[in-house]
Amino acid sequence: MILALAGGVGGARLTQGLARVLAPDALSVVVNTGDDFEHLGLCISPDLDTVTYTLAGRGDPRTGWGLADETWHVMAALERLGGETWFRLGDGDIATHLERTRRLAAGETLSAVTRCIATRLGVACRIAPMSDMAVRTLVDTVEHGRLAFQDYFVRRRARPTVTALAFDGVERAVPSPAFAQALADPSLEAVIVCPSNPPLSILPILSIAGVRRALGRRRAPLVAVSPIIAGKAVKGPAAEVMRSLGHE
Repeated sequence: MILALAGGVGGARLTQGLARVLAPDALSVVVNTGDDFEHLGLCISPDLDTVTYTLAGRGDPRTGWGLADETWHVMAALERLGGETWFRLGDGDIATHLERTRRLAAGETLSAVTRCIATRLGVACRIAPMSDMAVRTLVDTVEHGRLAFQDYFVRRRARPTVTALAFDGVERAVPSPAFAQALADPSLEAVIVCPSNPPLSILPILSIAGVRRALGRRRAPLVAVSPIIAGKAVKGPAAEVMRSLGHE
């Protein structure tokens, strides 16, 4: 059994490769949920959706996020009404958020909702959130003080200089059941840290109570695939964020 720790686009692309060479029951993908937020009354899990859409073969190959052949009628109508359109949601993508919001409001866990959506979309391997408890990434910046993650990343296009990160709710959070099970599984053969943004996508996962300790006790090898090549990120602001936080 292989456990992959993933963020959004980079994580989705590596897990897509893993899914092609591993049996479905041999791969568990645990995904960052620090990016999750509520927008337009909807519960949105960007990294979970990116990984799910990619493994389902429904992701947009041009952007790496969202659905292929998406339409944007709701956003166009919302713009005409003067609504908030800075976070773009395609019509098909909105259906995912509507169903997630409905099921969470009915008392289901994020793990259960994620499992149902993935199954409905034809994903064979296991996808799970890092925790069923809310953990929200906050970004301290030089220019604007503390920002919610999506405000920093999408609305402001990751341009502000990052000075520190905080993970609201992490002190109460525990690993999701599938995450805890994978960490304790005696058949675990390897842990793979996907090439996602190290501070913004991987650090939230490692900050969940007990995760670092469990990884330290493991017997299986742990392999981290870097998203940095020759000092530059393959995609996104990882290099700039790491430098501004004092990392090589």
